[in-house]
Amino acid sequence: MKSFMATPKDVVRQWCLIDAEDVVLGRLASEAARRLRGKHKPIYTPYLDTGDFIIVVNAAKVRLTGNKLADKIYYRHSRYPGGLRSVPAGGILSGAHPERVIESAIRGMLPKNKLGRQMFRKLKIYAGAHHPHAAQQPVPLAIQG
Repeated sequence: MKSFMATPKDVVRQWCLIDAEDVVLGRLASEAARRLRGKHKPIYTPYLDTGDFIIVVNAAKVRLTGNKLADKIYYRHSRYPGGLRSVPAGGILSGAHPERVIESAIRGMLPKNKLGRQMFRKLKIYAGAHHPHAAQQPVPLAIQG
């Protein structure tokens, strides 16, 4: 018996659409990361990008449980002394770029190398309900919870 290892010509990519309205952030991120990696396919190969394209709409309406809107803090640093900035999750979701909350959650679940960056490029996130990928005929995905 021989083990099957996929090659780039074996990979068939599909476009999937996830509506993030009233979906818990962690559940959405884990399912999106699983599909970006390709772990839902029988041809999954750890060292190869076998995943699908993911479109997330209504990112501004994602749900955080408990007190995370106020207690979950996102940090960034300007690389200057005293340049640490912190913003709560509620501030980001109500701000100009609410999709960054979902980007951060999904990026943390992908590999931290060149392959992970390649997978992350297949993720498209939009704050509103409209997206420019209708020509790709995305398949809607329902996420529980």
